Amino acid sequence: MTMHPKRDVVIVINPGSTSSKIALFKAGKMVAERTLNHSLAELSQFDAVIAQKDFRMQAIQEFLADQDFSASEVLAVAGRGGLLKPIPGGTYAVNEAMLDDLTAAKRNEHASNLGAGLAQQVADQYGVKAYVVDPPVVDELQPLARISGLKGIERHSAAHVLNQKAMARQVLATMGKTYATSRVIVAHIGGGLSIHAHENGRMIDGNNGIDGEGPYSPERAGSLPLVDFVAKVLAERLTLDRVKKLLASQSGLRSYLNDISIKNIVARIAEGDETAKFYLDGMIYQIKKQIAEMAGVLNGQVDVIILTGGAAYATAVTAPLQHDLAWIAPVVVRPGEMEMQALYEGVMRVLNHEEPVRVYQSDASTIKGGTGR
Repeated sequence: MTMHPKRDVVIVINPGSTSSKIALFKAGKMVAERTLNHSLAELSQFDAVIAQKDFRMQAIQEFLADQDFSASEVLAVAGRGGLLKPIPGGTYAVNEAMLDDLTAAKRNEHASNLGAGLAQQVADQYGVKAYVVDPPVVDELQPLARISGLKGIERHSAAHVLNQKAMARQVLATMGKTYATSRVIVAHIGGGLSIHAHENGRMIDGNNGIDGEGPYSPERAGSLPLVDFVAKVLAERLTLDRVKKLLASQSGLRSYLNDISIKNIVARIAEGDETAKFYLDGMIYQIKKQIAEMAGVLNGQVDVIILTGGAAYATAVTAPLQHDLAWIAPVVVRPGEMEMQALYEGVMRVLNHEEPVRVYQSDASTIKGGTGR
C-alpha cells in the first residue's frame, strides 16, 4: 500500500438508526473505534433525521478529542453514503449537490443521509477532503435485469452494497482472485436481505432489499403474490406510507413469529417450537432459490458464494445453505459486516490511484445498464 508522508490517519463515520460508529485508521490499521449509542428518547426530539446532525456531531467530537493524533496527520474523512440518486459503485467526493439531495431527503429519510454531512464537517475541521463509498443506492443492474413485466415500471437495485462489495473483495483475495475479474454471488442476511450476482466488479442483478423484494427476511416481506396483496391494500385502504412500512419492517419473521432475532428463534426451535422451525426453514428455502437464480444469471460460472450479515452468525441458517448450494460453487461464510474497514479501503483506493474518484451530480438521470450516464 502506498503510504502518504506524515498524513496517514483516516477518520471513518457511520451513522445508524440509533447509533453512530466512528473509527480511526492509521497506516492501514484501525487504531480506535467507538459505537456512540443514541436513545430513542434523545432522537425523538428531532422532527427529521437530518436535524440530528449537530447532536451526533457533538458525540463524534468528544470521541475525537479523546484520541492521540494531531490535525497534521489527518489524510481524509470517510462517511457512510446515504439515499442519493441511483449511481454506479465507487468512492465519491462529498460535494454540494450530494449534501443538498441528502438534506432534502429526496429519496427517503434514513440515518445514512447524515454520513456525508458529518464527514464534510469533520473534514473541514482538518482541512482535508470527505468521501462516501458504495452507498446503498448503487445501481449497476444490466438492462435485462430492469425489466419488470409491466410497461412503465422498472426494477432497480438497493442493497447492502458497501458490505457486499467489501466481502467479495476480501474473500476473492484469499482465493488469489480479484473482484474486477471474478463472478461471485453475495447474500447479505440481516434484518433486511439482499442477494446479488457480481460480475467483473459490478452488481449486475439482484433484489431491492430496502423495499423488501426477494426472499422474506426477519423484517421484510419479500416478493408477494401480487393480486392477493393488492386486494389487501384495497380492502384495508392502506396508504403508500403504510404499505412501505408493512413491506420493509413489519413483515417476514416478525409477522409469523412476532420476533426478528435469529438467535431467539433458533432458541425456540431448540425447545421444540415447530412453528418457528417452519418459518425459519421457509426463509432459508427462499434464500436458496434466489442464490440459485443468481447462478443462472451468471450462466453457472460462479467463483464463490458468500453468506454475510448478522444472520450469518447462525449455523442454523448457514449450514443448510452451504450443504444445498455446494453444487454451484464453494460457499463461504463471513458473518457480520465490515463497513468501517470498507469505507477506509474505498478512500485509500482513490488516494492510492487504484481507482478514480467519482463525482455526484444531482441532475443525473436514472442509470440505464449500470453506466450511470
